[in-house]
Amino acid sequence: MESVTSTSAPPPVPYIADPYPALARIRANGPVSILHSDEGIPMWVIARYRNVRAALADPRFGQDARRAQTLADNRVAGVTLGGDVIHMLNSDPPDHTRLRHLVQGAFTARRVAAMRPLVERITTSLLDGVGGRQTVDLVQDFAFPLPMLVICELLGFPAEERDAYRSWSTAILTHNDDPAAFATALRDMTDYIEVQLRHRRARPGEDLLTELLAARDAGQLTDDEIVGMVFLLLIGGHETTVNLLGTATLALVRNPDQHRWLLANPHALSEAIDEFLRYESPVAMATLRFTTAPVTVDDVVIPAGELVLVSLGGANRDPDRFPDADRLILDRRDTGHLAFGHGLHRCLGAFLGKLEGEVALGALLGRYPGLTLAAEVRQLRWRDTIMLRGLESLPVSLHG
Repeated sequence: MESVTSTSAPPPVPYIADPYPALARIRANGPVSILHSDEGIPMWVIARYRNVRAALADPRFGQDARRAQTLADNRVAGVTLGGDVIHMLNSDPPDHTRLRHLVQGAFTARRVAAMRPLVERITTSLLDGVGGRQTVDLVQDFAFPLPMLVICELLGFPAEERDAYRSWSTAILTHNDDPAAFATALRDMTDYIEVQLRHRRARPGEDLLTELLAARDAGQLTDDEIVGMVFLLLIGGHETTVNLLGTATLALVRNPDQHRWLLANPHALSEAIDEFLRYESPVAMATLRFTTAPVTVDDVVIPAGELVLVSLGGANRDPDRFPDADRLILDRRDTGHLAFGHGLHRCLGAFLGKLEGEVALGALLGRYPGLTLAAEVRQLRWRDTIMLRGLESLPVSLHG
């Protein structure tokens, strides 16, 4: 994405390391730009805040993965968009409405607030586990296991398998890099979920998996839809928080004035989480959409049947919406960010993600207020996907 007029895919490493200059050029280029994938498929990109927010709520932008794949197949044979498992995030109404209704009760503000003691226990245990070590990988030792242990508790999945979940998630989300690894991970994860379903059917518990099986027995879900639902919850239930904790910590050590401000104002942590989410949106690009009818974006018409990328990261750095958009300002007090999306597909786990971020970051800074980066910024590795904005690892010195 180095050029908004390029006819080939952008060099991945420069964009992955810092996408914001390219996104600024895309915004400046107009309300909509056209990029091309490696295979030559045109993608219409929307990156201005007001246009992104409107697109996220516009039903003319469909998300049905099967229809999107058909559109891609009609242009270039053999391209995989990664929608092999169908779930509510890549479905349209009425399927989306039915699927979301079945699980949304588990993620209400009240239900999530009741999970705070669990999140606090897991956070304390993880911090105890790194106590006494001078340097740790904050992603691998803290940011990843925390939300994964929470979602395992919610689903009733074995926590000791969390490294396998992470491996599958990485291969699936970076499917364009290694199609064979994607196919293997998809098969292994699907098989694993089916085994867990058989176990839970034999031994019901007080967990979401048991509730989904009850809905299936009541005729509200199919077996494939349960697999898709668990697939989405397992991946989506941890990726956002992993990225949030990693990028928030990095942002603090790179902005010592904001680090000092947060240490002096711990009561403002909940509001500060919103600024971290805006500054580095954990989901940088919304799920792939396509136009079901012609759509006019300002003065540009996107014809029907076009694939569309909606940039949450671009919208959240739009200076027309957020003054000094490229600066981290923890007392900004503007919660209008789109990090959790907007409209019909707004992130179901938004309350849980914010709770995990608040508890984890607060506990980390409470124990290690002087933590510093233990590597050069240019040496840090970022997740190799334009869909997510997250670090592969983050070495930090806990004692400053």
